[in-house]
Amino acid sequence: MNKESKRREALLYHAEPTPGKIQVVPTKKYATQRDLSLAYSPGVAEPCLEIAANVEDVYKYTAKGNLVAVISNGTAVLGLGDIGPEAGKPVMEGKGLLFKIFSDIDVFDIEVDTKNVEEFIQTVKNIAPTFGGINLEDIKAPESFEIERRLVEELDIPVMHDDQHGTAIISSAALINALELAGKKAEEVKMVVSGAGSAAIACTDLYVSLGVKVENILMYNSKGLLTKDNPALSELQLKYAVNGGQIALADAVKDADVFIGLSSGNILSPEMLLSMAKSPIVFAMANPNPEIDYNLAVETRKDVIMATGRSDFPNQVNNVLGFPYIFRGALDVRAKKINEEMKMAAVKALAILAKEPVPEQVNVAYGATKLGFGQEYIIPKPFDPRLITVVAPAVAKAAMESGVAKNPITDWAAYEDVLRERMGNDNKMVRLITNRAKLNPKRIVFAEADHLNVLKAAQIVYEDGIGFPILLGNREIILELKAELGFDAELEIIDPKDEQENERRSRFAASLWETRGRRGVSKLDAEKFMRERNYFAAMMVNEGEADAVVTGHSRSYPSVVKPMLQLIEKASGASLIATANMMMTTRGPMFLSDTAINIDPSSEDLVNIALMTAKTAKMFGIEPVIAMVSYSNFGSSTHQNAAKVRDAVAYLHKNHPDMVVDGEIQADFALNSELLQEKFPFSKLAGKKVNTLVFPNLESANITYKLMKELNKSASIGPIMMGMGKPVHIVQLGASVEEMVNMAAIAVIDAQEKEIKKNKLAQ
Repeated sequence: MNKESKRREALLYHAEPTPGKIQVVPTKKYATQRDLSLAYSPGVAEPCLEIAANVEDVYKYTAKGNLVAVISNGTAVLGLGDIGPEAGKPVMEGKGLLFKIFSDIDVFDIEVDTKNVEEFIQTVKNIAPTFGGINLEDIKAPESFEIERRLVEELDIPVMHDDQHGTAIISSAALINALELAGKKAEEVKMVVSGAGSAAIACTDLYVSLGVKVENILMYNSKGLLTKDNPALSELQLKYAVNGGQIALADAVKDADVFIGLSSGNILSPEMLLSMAKSPIVFAMANPNPEIDYNLAVETRKDVIMATGRSDFPNQVNNVLGFPYIFRGALDVRAKKINEEMKMAAVKALAILAKEPVPEQVNVAYGATKLGFGQEYIIPKPFDPRLITVVAPAVAKAAMESGVAKNPITDWAAYEDVLRERMGNDNKMVRLITNRAKLNPKRIVFAEADHLNVLKAAQIVYEDGIGFPILLGNREIILELKAELGFDAELEIIDPKDEQENERRSRFAASLWETRGRRGVSKLDAEKFMRERNYFAAMMVNEGEADAVVTGHSRSYPSVVKPMLQLIEKASGASLIATANMMMTTRGPMFLSDTAINIDPSSEDLVNIALMTAKTAKMFGIEPVIAMVSYSNFGSSTHQNAAKVRDAVAYLHKNHPDMVVDGEIQADFALNSELLQEKFPFSKLAGKKVNTLVFPNLESANITYKLMKELNKSASIGPIMMGMGKPVHIVQLGASVEEMVNMAAIAVIDAQEKEIKKNKLAQ
């Protein structure tokens, strides 16, 4: 995508379909006049009177306890500098979005039109009664230090300037573990800090709290080493200034144990890295270009312990590991402030978490066989689902122990359950899938690339690094649409009907006839098929000229699935083909099967569908808990439609005793754990959270997933083809761009899994 196209896409994202990225959503019923009279006049007077009598009741009757203000004056916005409060608003909305998706905290972004420190402080103090916490953002130093100091002192709610403390907390956790790996002690290391802004000062302050000696630190700004005789230095910078003259950065890093980069790209050369002490620790956190490229650093020294701010390298120092969970813990105990004890608790919690066994879901997301504590894993990954249940409780406990908590937690197990429930509907799985695909992109045939939305999806797949699109369709139309989209990548375009493809069509037809000649396919049939895009696409995968197919946007599902079933063999050991849809629901990802292929599966078919769906769930790092649903509960009906489900469950219990599956059971009992425990405590599902539903027939499965998608606005990924020998995936007619991108990521992961299996068999 060229620069202008990227600009246009970014602007459209923020403008359509509704301007901005956040909105206010009612949390109470409002359908009737009675509801409205309770929401406003006259019913609203009652909580007002209660709060007037006891101001702490504001947390009981209003949203204050889960509401944070992201406040800025726009003086230091990302890499854009002083662009003003209005121009900074999109960034503040983005921060609000991160708060919501990572810790379920609601946000109002507040842009303040003043550069005067006292005016800013008074504005925040005046609006503070609205909020449970204040996140200061993108305020330039040194004013940011004074603003934060005053507000922490003068308000009785949590206040934190994340630009300073977020990076400090995450990098401190990484430093603890890096020092352990290097066999070094904090109080003995020699440290060089490149950067002297608010983040660098906050980081260094926290490193000192970990034991690093001030006299062992050399700090640099863009002018050089900080020295005591420099009148331009702030009071906060002076504590890291040294006596004497200038020392070149190249000389400072000689024999240094730690290099901290919060400055600009490519200032640490390989020669400088080689001059550092044994097992050097290098945190090159400048974005987008680190102080030294990760690959260059590890090629230069095998013993380097390296972290960056980049997501495409190991050990990303990402603030999202900290601020959502720090505020979550602080809000949940109604902390009066975020103090040093709470910050240090977050540091230690993150450091410890990196040493714990990594959930399979995280391994899947990063394409790792088994992530483990070491040079390439010194801090947790942003996708780790345990962060909220580890960091938030640690912060909450520290608040309680340090005496700033006004609402102590007593039942920690119940609190962790609440935290897990908060994270059900944030579409993390989509990010996990995309991330996994990007680790090993594959060639994907888009069989309908002469349709605008399909080409848009292919463009995103290419530009996001998910896969390498091969575009099938009318060449002239594709080229016109590419120009319209500003999609200027040089990709393979194939028109199966074009004379240029005569040789390939003949070759594909001959191969098809050879393999299907005894299954009713004549030579003439094979030649005709190769002029049709879906047959052609399937043969590209069969012949190894592509790794996966995504199709179905412009044609009915049955007409598209037919060529795939005709040309693609079943996977080894598979007795049937089935599909599953992954639905992103308020309770987390749910797998629904079979949503597209088997109209009236037999008991044996249901067994195989359940086994394949369980395997699919595990492919995404989810341990399946399967309900075989029906209109009947455990024998309440003797009809054959219920009996076949019951027979399938009996077979699975006997032959797969470790599998968590039960039924036949009605959907409400399957999804309501309390009801299930009360009525059917004997069930293998009792006390568990069902995440997979296997339906007795196609109509119930297909209707259910489409109702969920439309009525609940649950994102759907699928139908995911199961049992196919090659990665072919068919979207529903009229699928959105987002659905096709997600399906492409699924196709890539499917290709990755089949490649792994093939390699294992070859060994």
